[in-house]
Amino acid sequence: MKEKVEEILGMVRPMLIRDGGDVELVDVTDDGTVSVKLKGACDGCAMASLTLKMGIEKILKEEIPEVKEVVAVD
Repeated sequence: MKEKVEEILGMVRPMLIRDGGDVELVDVTDDGTVSVKLKGACDGCAMASLTLKMGIEKILKEEIPEVKEVVAVD
């Protein structure tokens, strides 16, 4: 599943880079929790939680039903 998550993040990444940010995959657990690190302009941005939940998490859940949650880590 980790490879599939990385593939989907690769599709999301250009949108984040365009706004000066990026996302790095940290871990994927067996229970479907995906840990990511927001980088660049996304790190500390007031809209980061919205980007995480309504953007990254939404797309990952649509493409990979096994994904249950996406969390940001430092």
